[in-house]
Amino acid sequence: MENLLKELQYAKLEHQTRRHFLQSCGFGLGALGLGSLMGSCSASSTEPNASDKSVQSGIPQFAPKAKRVIYIHMAGAPSQLELFDYKPELLKYHGKDCPAEFLEGKKFAFIQGVPKMLGPQGAFKQHGQSGAWISDYLPHLQKVADEISFFKAVHTDQFNHAPAQLLMHTGSPRLGRPSLGAWTVYGLGSENQNLPGFMVLASGGRQPDAGKSVYGSGFLPSVYQGVQCRTGGDPVLYVSDPSGMNRNMRKTTIEAINQINQQTYEDVKDPEILTRISQYEMAFRMQMSVPEVMDVSKEPQFILDMYGVKPGDGTFAMNCLLARKLVENDVRFVQLFDWGWDGHGTSEQDNVEGGLRKKCEATDKPIAALIQDLKMRGLLEDTLVIWGAEFGRTPMQENRNGLVMPYMGRDHHLEAFTMWMAGGGVKKGVTHGETDELGYYGVKGRVHVHDIQATILHLMGFDHEKFTYPFQGRNFRLTDTEGKVVKEVLA
Repeated sequence: MENLLKELQYAKLEHQTRRHFLQSCGFGLGALGLGSLMGSCSASSTEPNASDKSVQSGIPQFAPKAKRVIYIHMAGAPSQLELFDYKPELLKYHGKDCPAEFLEGKKFAFIQGVPKMLGPQGAFKQHGQSGAWISDYLPHLQKVADEISFFKAVHTDQFNHAPAQLLMHTGSPRLGRPSLGAWTVYGLGSENQNLPGFMVLASGGRQPDAGKSVYGSGFLPSVYQGVQCRTGGDPVLYVSDPSGMNRNMRKTTIEAINQINQQTYEDVKDPEILTRISQYEMAFRMQMSVPEVMDVSKEPQFILDMYGVKPGDGTFAMNCLLARKLVENDVRFVQLFDWGWDGHGTSEQDNVEGGLRKKCEATDKPIAALIQDLKMRGLLEDTLVIWGAEFGRTPMQENRNGLVMPYMGRDHHLEAFTMWMAGGGVKKGVTHGETDELGYYGVKGRVHVHDIQATILHLMGFDHEKFTYPFQGRNFRLTDTEGKVVKEVLA
């Protein structure tokens, strides 16, 4: 009996020591290249292990119109008054003092004193049978105007970049909430078991101001977080086998680690351990699937020309083409971020004249090509394309400390800005909402950020008021306690 007790104690000690090694000495696994691999794929959005009963997904509440989403966010916020919201009356006020009612009791990021009004810098015309107003900044988008539903009077509660981006993508200006993409994959699941359900492509040289939280999973299981892909080198960091390790060795190693992870889960019942197991397995499958889907070398030359890309150039245009390839391979939610759209007028790049025009030159053609390409392949009907930013720009020229900026620029504006959607169950060629004659306030069809979110969830098959997740004693939802579906744009 004494010997038996010793053996049991030894077995228990051996198990605790092994578990302690895995929990406290993760860098030991990094020597095999797996720690880095798991870190790069900790954002994997595939279905978790079937034994994870805390996760329920794949069941929309009603038939969805959109099966996939491509969300294009222009971080920094381009001026709607130069692109979509045509205000000829504003041109008459150019150079005049801003009316007092636009300043009293208002908060701005930088404007102080009494700024001058700034007339539109773009030349506007109506396009398509819908007669949509689009400026000469966007000559390619003009050609697909009849595919688009415009929201001309969107408003927000936040006038600084990071909290406004968080509000737009997570429903809250504070950290910790799940992003729209995470909610979508949580609700609908993934159709491709070899690719994450939520993938992110960033251009412009920087992440959004709010960082990776804008595509995070928040309090949802981390399996629903967005996976950022690169357009150069390994598409996902460390997806390739490290030096000295072949694919069979990696498979054997992952299987051994996951056996230990499974045993640890049975001890502590932490659902995140099951997420980790599925992430290791997904990372292994991604070695084959991701490089293939991210390779555009086999695309016809006319497609490359249509987007304006060259293989490996890593531009926004490349990301638009990759977005089409990803949704074509059943990735549920693709998020495109392009940084550099602030237009304060502080420099040659940061203004609504040459700076904004250059950004439009780099993005206008590929966005139009994306819509045309999706339509040509029969994907636009059930793929929702969304374009927008975190807020708009003021009708007056920015000044700081009472001094006018060296270039023509506009301050952050939360009262009214433009977003648009195409495909995925929205009407074609409609404009919802209207601003006043100077473009300051929404006077018709005014919609809040939460209304935009409610509409997107509706198109994906969910009632935003009932689509919830329990956390810290109450049910949370993307739209918090607000939001209503904008039915006027539904097809």
